[in-house]
Order: sequence, then structure tokens, then C-alpha cells
Amino acid sequence: MDKNTVIGLVLIVAVLIGFSYFSKSEQPAPQPQTTQTTQPAQAEQPKEVAATTAPVDTVTPFKASFAATDSVAAADKDSIVVLENDNLTIHVNKHGGTVSDVWLKGYRSYDDFKNDTQAPLHLFDSKNAALNLSLQTTAGTINTADYRFVAAEQKGKNEVTMLLQAADSTALAITYTLQEGDGYMLTMTVASRGLGRHLAAGKPLGIHWTQKIAQHEKGYDFENQYSTITYKLTGDDTEKLREMGDDEEVAEGDADWVAFKNQYFSSVMIAPTSTFRGLHMVSRQITPEAEAGFLKYYDAQAEIPFDATGKQATTLHFYYGPNSFNLLKSMDRYKLGTKDYDLEDLVYLGWPIVRWINRFFTIYVFDFLTRLGLPMGIVLLLITILLRFIVYVPTRKSFLSSAKMRVLRPKVDEISRKYPDKADAMKKQQEMMALYSQYGVSPMGGCLPMLIQMPIWIAMFNFVPNAIELRQQGFLWADDLSTYDSVINFGTHIWGIGDHLSLFCLLFCATNLLYSYMTIRQQRESMSGEQAQQMKFMQWMMYLMPVMFFFMFNKYSAGLNYYYFISLLASALTMWYLRRTTDDAKLLEQLEANYRANKNDPNKKPKGLAARLEALNKQAAQMDEMRKRGKR
Repeated sequence: MDKNTVIGLVLIVAVLIGFSYFSKSEQPAPQPQTTQTTQPAQAEQPKEVAATTAPVDTVTPFKASFAATDSVAAADKDSIVVLENDNLTIHVNKHGGTVSDVWLKGYRSYDDFKNDTQAPLHLFDSKNAALNLSLQTTAGTINTADYRFVAAEQKGKNEVTMLLQAADSTALAITYTLQEGDGYMLTMTVASRGLGRHLAAGKPLGIHWTQKIAQHEKGYDFENQYSTITYKLTGDDTEKLREMGDDEEVAEGDADWVAFKNQYFSSVMIAPTSTFRGLHMVSRQITPEAEAGFLKYYDAQAEIPFDATGKQATTLHFYYGPNSFNLLKSMDRYKLGTKDYDLEDLVYLGWPIVRWINRFFTIYVFDFLTRLGLPMGIVLLLITILLRFIVYVPTRKSFLSSAKMRVLRPKVDEISRKYPDKADAMKKQQEMMALYSQYGVSPMGGCLPMLIQMPIWIAMFNFVPNAIELRQQGFLWADDLSTYDSVINFGTHIWGIGDHLSLFCLLFCATNLLYSYMTIRQQRESMSGEQAQQMKFMQWMMYLMPVMFFFMFNKYSAGLNYYYFISLLASALTMWYLRRTTDDAKLLEQLEANYRANKNDPNKKPKGLAARLEALNKQAAQMDEMRKRGKR
């Protein structure tokens, strides 16, 4: 049997299984419809979170310590404080004293992009998100969501201090400082101003953060597949909850940050000088049948040290922005201690070897070509051409290895006729390996290009869906390379296909079919009759794979399908070119010269697989001889 073909197909099938398991788990079953109008995600929100979205007209008493007066509310009718820079518009609500809304000025939702509406992307929405802080007092627990703050100190559009004041002139102060210019970082400090007499000593500041993640892109399935809660363990790796379905997790140790992430944007809460303790996270799937326009419901609870004396404030950083690798990496310049934030881990680049390819090659090449102002379709084309140049030499060696086996096929057939019995299979295989060794042919030579190209294919599978630069960038008939190109919309969901037909996916699958045909034909030319019979099932599997890819990739991004299409097309053209430029007669003449040189060398011994087969054959012969002696 052709070991080259078997190993190659096993690798491909393994990748298929990997894709299905890690990147394309089945969607959860639609939730049954009920007559209840409240959505499941909303029903799970705790009462104190819901209170932040309800109108509050008077000050709620701060247990026994804070006086309730109507004068503060009457003097402060406007409940929103606006912070703003070139990239962000942030609303801080006096009801609760925390951030209620965040808009990204440089980005739009897909619906606004499609309708040519110039509206900033609403990343954090007070209707579906809330942040509540809690403190332990001598009279019990207080939640900031239950109180109305005063915007006591505001400096332009970049800084404000929200105060929750008591009758004895003590207060809880929350200061927000927005990075000026084109920044995406918001600093939040929480400090006691004389509250030591009211607060329980040594108790931490509790944090409860919730959000229903809105759908900002065209395709629910694809965006949902790359949306999850992600967090960074202190001194350890970045972890994430399961993307598909519901999940709940308690961090195994302290955490540096936690992120509410969707495909291209994130809200990240960071502890720059301390850590989050007891981080508990919940992710609940929201299906389109349950509530259209949303992906998931996120919930995160944690504690962080708090100084009741007021000598040291508790500092938090909030990143509201795009999941751009280089931008996230640059956020380390705002760190207050020695530990790096490693926010770039929000951009998933794949398993270790795949991640290295993306981090130290793909990203640099992609950024260089993008800075030239080229259309994104051309950028992907140039990357494909560059990669084909890189793998051309091993691809040519692989083709020549197959070509050598093709021209030696008559000699292999002769050996097959010499050993027609299955009992002589080991001898036949050994003699074939000896033949290949004498003629200087390696049957395993065809595996190298596949081993080289497979990590590149997987690297691009992880890179393209996470490249925000492709978002809302059109090419040919695709208006947005970051999502699927729907040349035909069915108007209804069809099982296994969806509600559309992607032309780039069809081109990718058709090219894959062509490449499979060329590969199978090349294998048949190098196999003996018996080997060809044994490999028929595997060859049919290769024809079936493009059909499987269609069902997998029809809802994937146009950019990814486009890359695979041109990559396979380039591979097919390379194979066609090598076949046209290879002279079988000259190649056989070179092999005969190798044979004569090896034959005249008395010290020439089989190597590699041929040597191992010879050793196995000798061992089998010895065991057979021992059995015969035992019978005597």
C-alpha cells in the first residue's frame, strides 16, 4: 500500500475532525417558544443590575449612614455625564455612578454599513448592560446601582468624579479619566473619602458586570462562533469559556483581566495594580428564535482589594475597542505595574505552531501590504502567491518523488507478479523498498509539502476570521470580506446550508474537487494494480471532502473562502506546470544511473524504511525457524 497516500489522507481527515471539534461545533437547539414576553437572558439578571436601567428620581438612603435628601436630585436633573475623545463617546450615569453606554466612532454595525447610515457602533448599551459595585458596611451590603451620584468634579470631556455623599461629609468617589486623542483606554478609580467609620475593615470591593452581546455582523453563526468571555490568569495563560452553547466557570486563581468579547470588538476590565479574586463567569447562548439581534448573555462577578481608609484608591482600566492585534498589544504602555496586559491574546491565532506562523509571519506581511493601500482581496492574493513561492521547492521535490515512482511502476508491477500470494506480502514489500532504495527514490517524499502546507492552511483559518481589517471591505461581488457573500438568498433556513449560497465557497469547493482529481490521477500513475485497488476507498473520500467542505464553509467569511480558492487554484496550476515540464524518459535515465552506481558499491546498504522492513523480515524468518524447531 502507498504509505505516502495513506499518511496524507489521515492528515487531511485529522484536520477535518479538528475543524469540526474546535471551530464548528453544532449550534444549540432552538429554545421552545413560550407565551412569556421576558427573554431568558433578561430574566437571569439580578435585581440590583436591573435597577441601574430604571429611572431614579430621588436619592436612596445609604443604609443608616447616608441621608436621603430631595435637594441633590432636584439640583441634578440631567443624569448623564459625557466623556469623549477622537475614538470613543462614553456615558457615565449618575444612577449608579458607572459607565452606562459606549460608542466607537470609527466603526459601524453591518446594518448601518449596508444602509449607509453614519452611526457609531454601540458597543456597551445601558438597555442591555450594567456595572454594579458593592461594599460591606457596618450596616450591611450596599450596591452602587441603588444610589444616585453627583458629578462633583468634571474637567472638560476627559475626566469626571462621581460622588456618593453622606450627611457627615464622607463620600465614595469614583473618578473616570478617558485617554485623550485617539485612545481606547478608560481609567476608573474608586476611593473612600472618610468612609472608614462606615465600612467593614479589610473587606474587598465587589464587582458585578453583565451584558447582552449584540450582533454587529451579518451572520449570526459566524460571529457567535468567535464570541466568548475571555480572561487572563495572573502569571499564567489566557483562558476562555466555550463559544458554542452555555458555559459557566470559576477562574482557577486570581485574574488580571476579564473581557466581554464578540468577534471584532471587546469590553475589557483590567486590574492594573492588583488582581480579581473569585472570578465567576457565566455565558448563556441567545438564539435568534429567542431574541433576534443578540448573541449571548455574559455575567462576571469578582472581588478586588479596597482600602476603606482612603489612603490608596482601587484602580481599574477599561478597554473599549476593536480586537486588533497590534492595537491590543500597544495597550501595555498604560500598565501601572510590571505585569504585561497581554490583551493581544483576545485575537486567537491558533495552536502553538500555527500561532507562531500568524504572529511572526502572517501579521507582519498583512500589515505591510495593508499599509500600501491595496484592496484587501489583492492583499490576500499577494499573501497566497508569497506562500506558494515559499513552498514551491518542497512541492517540486514531492512531485518528483511521485514522478520517480511513476516511471518505476513497471518494475514494481514485476515484483507484484513475482509474489502473488498474500503470505509473501512481507517479502514483496521488502523487495519493493529495496528497489526504491537502489534507484534513489523515497516513497515518503510526497508527505513533506503536505506537512508544510497544512499548518499554513490552519494558520489562515485562524487569522482571516480574526482580521478586523477585512471588516466591511468589499472585493468583487462580496460587499464584506469578513462575512459570507450571499449571491443567492433563499429567504428561509435550509438544514445544513443556511439561508444563502456563497459563491466564493462554491469556487473553493469546485477547485478542491479539481485538485483532488489531479492528485488522485498522479497517485494512480505511480501505483501498481494491487495498490490502486487498495486505495479506491481513500480516493473516494478525497472526492467526498469538497462536498463536506461546502456544508462547513458556506457560512464562513468570504475572505477565508476566497483565500482557500486561490490557494488551491495556485496548487493545481503548480501541479499542472510540473507535470508538463517533467520528462519521464530523462528521469528514468537518471534513476538507472543511480541504480548502476549503487549496484557497483558493495558497501551500499538499504536505509530508512527499506532497512526497517529488511530487519522485520529477518526477525519473522527467525521466529518461523524457531517454531519449526519446536514442532520437531
